[in-house]
Amino acid sequence: MLPDTMTSLNALLERADVRAAHEHIHATDEKTLADQIGLTEIPAPPFGEEVRARHLADLLAEAGLVDVDQDAAGNVLALRPGTEDAAPLVLSAHLDTVFPTGTDVSVQHAGDVLRAPGISDDARGLAAVVAIARAVSRVGITTRLPILFAGTVGEEGSGDLRGVRHLFGEGGTASGAAGFISLDGAGMKYVVTRGLGARRFRVVLRGRGGHSWIDWGAPNPIHALGRAVGALATWPTPTDPPLSLTVARWGGGTSVNAIPEEAWADLDLRSESSNHLANGEERMRAVLERSVSEENSGTTDRSRHLEVEIKLVGHRPAGLTELESPLVVAALEATRASGVEPVTTVSSTDANLPMSLGIPAVTLGAGGSAGEVHTTGEWYRNDNGPLGIQRALHTLMLVAG
Repeated sequence: MLPDTMTSLNALLERADVRAAHEHIHATDEKTLADQIGLTEIPAPPFGEEVRARHLADLLAEAGLVDVDQDAAGNVLALRPGTEDAAPLVLSAHLDTVFPTGTDVSVQHAGDVLRAPGISDDARGLAAVVAIARAVSRVGITTRLPILFAGTVGEEGSGDLRGVRHLFGEGGTASGAAGFISLDGAGMKYVVTRGLGARRFRVVLRGRGGHSWIDWGAPNPIHALGRAVGALATWPTPTDPPLSLTVARWGGGTSVNAIPEEAWADLDLRSESSNHLANGEERMRAVLERSVSEENSGTTDRSRHLEVEIKLVGHRPAGLTELESPLVVAALEATRASGVEPVTTVSSTDANLPMSLGIPAVTLGAGGSAGEVHTTGEWYRNDNGPLGIQRALHTLMLVAG
């Protein structure tokens, strides 16, 4: 559990060591930006984060952290001891990007704009974690709680939070942590206190197929899948809180003059409500089964009947950190101290996992501004970038004591 009392922000800001950390963050802003560029230009496609991980480990060691290591999942970890032997507070950013192997990740400069895939999400977060490690090490800040600095693998897409799952799993370094702060992307306004849950499915319909004329009338998996997609697209999904149901990809067949043997689709369900996700999955399965049954009803030859396989390929748990949590209060106070009125919001990040376990967690932007995230045109502008790092430092210090 997090402590019930926190040093007030005003008292924190008056501390000489914290003021020195501020000065150091501003004085080394060009170094932080260079770290961000260097991390961006190391490809980190899904399940291919190793080279970037080694570079992050080097940066954290250079920043003054000791015993920097990687765990079995590939996460980069460094524990900075506190004055008490207590559960750590985790400060994290993710190593992976959404971009596949072969993507050009070289950073292009256009005035004050940096443009490259992943320059914000999450090279900015990683660079901010390093900057905070550098500042607290350089000025010698001590904290009551230990701080676990982490760079996680597998946050994006098919990674399915594999890094943070390992971190908080049985025997994981962060198991039983006091709290979790994820630095993800740019910005100052938002404090993510609600985890958007997701369930992702690969649906495959299989049959014997056949000739488009000779075997006309045989069950067609694309016909059945199309019928199901149409029914799902018109389903009035819940609105409080919302549930989204997206057919993201589909395909099948081998020739224009053949009844296909197979059709497939990838589906994505998202909601803050675990109940809505469960009900949405139940609805999806029922619609697919009914559609296959209707397609099979056209023939009595059971050897030609379609079968459907529904495989769960991703599961991000929904979660919540209460607004009264000391961690949320600290993040909101730190945002206001930066001259920005905070807005609490929902998103799908590494923080979902600890939230789902009842561990206080938030996700913060790491300053600056960004756009076109998850596209090859992604950009970052370092508008008051150090303020985002200061906000994260203040949040960390308020909770760590």
